Amino acid sequence: MNNIAPKLTPEEYEKNFAEIHPPFSKNSAMVEANRCLYCYDSPCMKACPTHIDISTFIKKIATGNVKGSAKTILESNWIALTCAKACPVAVLCEGACVYNERDEKPIEIGRLQRYAIDWYFGNGMPPLFSPAPPTGKSIGIIGGGPAGLSCAAELCLLGHTVTVYDAKEIPGGLDTWGIAPYKTTQADSIKEVKLVQSLGATIMTKTMVGSDITIDELLKTHNAIFIGVGLNHPSRLNIEGEDLPGVHDALAFIARVTTRKWPSVNVGKRVAVIGAGNTAIDAVTESKRLGAEQVMLIYRRSQNEMPAYEFEYELAKSDGVEFHFLTSPLRIIGNGKVEAIECTRMSLGKPDAEGRRAPIPVPGSEFRIPVDMVIKSVGQNIEESFFSKIPNLKIENGQVVVHPESFQTSNPKFFAGGDCINGGKEVVNAAADGKRAAYGIDQWLRRPANG
Repeated sequence: MNNIAPKLTPEEYEKNFAEIHPPFSKNSAMVEANRCLYCYDSPCMKACPTHIDISTFIKKIATGNVKGSAKTILESNWIALTCAKACPVAVLCEGACVYNERDEKPIEIGRLQRYAIDWYFGNGMPPLFSPAPPTGKSIGIIGGGPAGLSCAAELCLLGHTVTVYDAKEIPGGLDTWGIAPYKTTQADSIKEVKLVQSLGATIMTKTMVGSDITIDELLKTHNAIFIGVGLNHPSRLNIEGEDLPGVHDALAFIARVTTRKWPSVNVGKRVAVIGAGNTAIDAVTESKRLGAEQVMLIYRRSQNEMPAYEFEYELAKSDGVEFHFLTSPLRIIGNGKVEAIECTRMSLGKPDAEGRRAPIPVPGSEFRIPVDMVIKSVGQNIEESFFSKIPNLKIENGQVVVHPESFQTSNPKFFAGGDCINGGKEVVNAAADGKRAAYGIDQWLRRPANG
């Protein structure tokens, strides 16, 4: 066990995983809200995938109408607390703030949104919306993540009967199981689940569609079905030693950390994370905060090509993470456990089909790095065995094909949204997909020949 990092004290864990963006006080929220210029063209609103009326919700905070502010936000985004805390606001709403043009600090839209939604949940979720009269139509939602919950909430308000099927014991999808706890928490995600339930949705947990309940049974029960299962199949490195004890998938590792049972999560003294997306950054920062002595990120391209956002990269650097750019793993070495990773240096050649410069191995540049743990973060894919059970469902490039407006698939009774149709974007994109799909489902069901 000497390859496992020593456990920290409860106080150290709490300090390491404390929120990186603390909430506003009432006074600080009022001050920040009054900085807003309430732009007539609202570039921040246009930059938000859910198109929250940002100027309006901020103005309501400034005038003391926090309940009205929360309603304005929820009218556009049912996953508003998670988005307020975990959205990449620097490249979305706050990145579009006109203060940036003056080289001044942009309005802290995310924290203001959190202030309003915290108030809403803290005051017992006062009723803000009235569902339409019952339509007699029933919709099944496969997956209780941000896309599924958003779709369910909107369908409930449209008067439909909604049942969400989620394989986990706690629903919420990526919001519950896949976001670092110093950004947002499982408790935050559960509040959003309860909000959707308060609108009338039934949520069935520990229910795996395809085994616990079949697709045929869903089709007999519901008039339409929404698929919001995300990407559940981790990509492989396809190198020697990948299946050694001590090699982990990033999302599975992060899921253990989100439970906040930090002493139960073993982490190596020397950890290597392979990949350079935002999930990889979460994995390296969490490893460091769990007590790993040395944490390295290995990426086959340069810093300029890394998919992670700049602020995520800066966070990892501030935590003391080492970066091995232009480095690609060749094999993982060990006798019954991970002991080292053999890598090769890379150079960048001509751009590939996506415009990114192709990495090329440098002959004779192989070297080894002693490690106790390897975390893979090289992408996720759809679970093809699940989608193959849905008749006449079109898949292209590993994504479910949908109509761009209605989100209807090639099988007219099935609609889809979230990561399974976009290859893996932000939570806010999934929330937007789910809401738009709800309108597509509603319009389709109201046609006399359907449902």
